[in-house]
Amino acid sequence: MDFQGHVLGERATTLPGRFYTSPEVFAREQERIFSRRWVCVGRASEIPRAGDYFCPRVAGESLIVVRGKDGRARAFYNVCRHRGTRVCTEERGHAPGGGALTCPYHGWTYGLDGALLGAPLMSEVAWFDKADHSLHPAACEEWEGFLFARLEPNAATGLAEALLPLAGRFASWRLPELVSARRIEYDVRTNWKLIFQNFSECYHCPPVHPALAKISHWRSGANDLREGGLLGGYMLINEGTESLTTSGRRCAAPITEMPAEELRRVYYYSLFPSLFLTVQPDFVMATRIEPLAADRTKIVAEFLFAPEAVSRPGFDASDGVELWDLTNRQDWRMCELALQGISSRVYRPGLYSADESLLAAFDQEYLASLGEAS
Repeated sequence: MDFQGHVLGERATTLPGRFYTSPEVFAREQERIFSRRWVCVGRASEIPRAGDYFCPRVAGESLIVVRGKDGRARAFYNVCRHRGTRVCTEERGHAPGGGALTCPYHGWTYGLDGALLGAPLMSEVAWFDKADHSLHPAACEEWEGFLFARLEPNAATGLAEALLPLAGRFASWRLPELVSARRIEYDVRTNWKLIFQNFSECYHCPPVHPALAKISHWRSGANDLREGGLLGGYMLINEGTESLTTSGRRCAAPITEMPAEELRRVYYYSLFPSLFLTVQPDFVMATRIEPLAADRTKIVAEFLFAPEAVSRPGFDASDGVELWDLTNRQDWRMCELALQGISSRVYRPGLYSADESLLAAFDQEYLASLGEAS
């Protein structure tokens, strides 16, 4: 999405193939990027009550994200302090009685703040102190209704600081209030970086997305954010079209009152290394990624609408969901084909076009995070 005078400042090429195919590079990414960065793990609305929890994975680690009695969401490693057993075995659930998490192996019990409450027979061990055996914490903070976790609990950069360039940018869309109308999971046989790079350009849109290209011109709009790992901008919705849906009509009224120019825009932002936001007048598609291997990525797309729209009789999100599910599947297929080609012995880095400057910016952030010279 590089238009209105935004061009590459210098010659730039795609990354060498090993960055997409090497298991050793993937392991370094897990340690140097996903273990150290803020990673989006879900929505705050997934745990509305004290005792509600879900168990996302970050850099291969299972976490427990749980709502405390004080209303705060916290994250802990899903590892019992006794012999390392998984404390929570289900993907999501509710603490019995709303107040404790119990390891299924030997019954060690933890409060919603991670403190060890009970450990059978350990009172017979003279040197045992429950205060020394709380669940290992991870950092957990909320931004615009999304929950982010970081494996380093005492990281110097807080979430608000990391996302400072986005402060207030989505205020009109009431992101914390939006509710999920549909959730789709994809298992894609490609490298996670190809997913990020695909999201940041529409050079591929005419041949890959004919339905989308009919309602939003691939060279309309402008990029307005290139700060660190935060990239994106907007594209225009064609005249005579209300939203990016199969019919071109909105699934619901606009999320909020907005000026006429906003009614013709769809915003695309990527938040390195785990979240994409597609923000249009009537709904938001939030797309989270979880790298599973150098050649495999889990993707979760969630369609968020205003609560009053979802509660209205006859509400139907399928018009928007169907277009984006089609578009996503087209993208994922191209990303799989890209990895297949990059895996060839004849692959060499190729030149980026003028419409791919965000990809060059992504590469710079990625290489710096990995500790590689750009």
